[in-house]
Amino acid sequence: MFIKLRINVDDVADNRAAFVNEGILQHLPVMVKEVTAFLEPEQGDVVVDATIGCGGHARPILEKIRPAGHLIGIDRDQQAIGYARENLKEFKEFLSLANENFKDLGPVLEKLDIKKINGILFDLGVSSLQLDTRERGFSIKYDAPLDMRMDTRQKISAFELVNNLPQEELSRILKIYGEERHHARIARTIAQHRAKNPISTTRELAEIVIKAQPPHRFHRIHPATRTFQALRIEVNNELGSIEAALNGCVKFLSPGARICVLTYHSLEDRIAKRFIKGMEGEGVLRRLIKKPLRPSQGELAMNPRARSAKLRVAEKNGAI
Repeated sequence: MFIKLRINVDDVADNRAAFVNEGILQHLPVMVKEVTAFLEPEQGDVVVDATIGCGGHARPILEKIRPAGHLIGIDRDQQAIGYARENLKEFKEFLSLANENFKDLGPVLEKLDIKKINGILFDLGVSSLQLDTRERGFSIKYDAPLDMRMDTRQKISAFELVNNLPQEELSRILKIYGEERHHARIARTIAQHRAKNPISTTRELAEIVIKAQPPHRFHRIHPATRTFQALRIEVNNELGSIEAALNGCVKFLSPGARICVLTYHSLEDRIAKRFIKGMEGEGVLRRLIKKPLRPSQGELAMNPRARSAKLRVAEKNGAI
């Protein structure tokens, strides 16, 4: 049996307004009411927010699990951990933060001596915090150094990939991770430009990608969007980390524990769908909604960046 969730549009709007008006958060979390409703956090629960960001999803969960509960917030982005610590300081007694990749959930929980959890959230992809921080080099909107590292401690950035990868490998990455139709043309044009001078900024790269596009082509999105997505995914090994994290979290779920996965593009969603379907086939998980949930029109009016979001939810079977 699948669950039907009813969300009041006014509640969603009020929730978003509260984050902004109180100065708690500048970056709007997606589908907060829906995630909280499906996770069903209760007093005393242990919940993992595997991508805590600024803490927008964590706050309503913490409000429900305290005073006996505990939330573990994980994020590979040091800046995000800093924001979460500040934004959630009133809950510090019930909160543990880890500046780690969510694929390393096991070691994080072991360090905290936590054997089982009652729920977990994965909010995948790049965050508004990262997109809106100019110097991080994630966004086409700003002229910034080519970086795109979610974890700034790692050495490889987009600059190294764009300037050092063989043309054929660059083309492959654009094709697979960006689903870019003109991957070969773009890779060839990049190779021609970098042979003269290194490509060092987001604006340079975006202009090169535009130049590589066929003339008179209409674009629904910025012509460099798919290229930027592909490079970001490769820099951060996003898809490999997602697969490892999803498969690794199952053994920590208590019977009846729920897993929520928010995705923002087809590659992420494909992994989440395949994972849940596979676990369901093995009798480990069961889907709680037949099709992924999408943001309401009310939420989209307040947060257009949520337009591509999909929420998938599953529950650990009681006998396992």
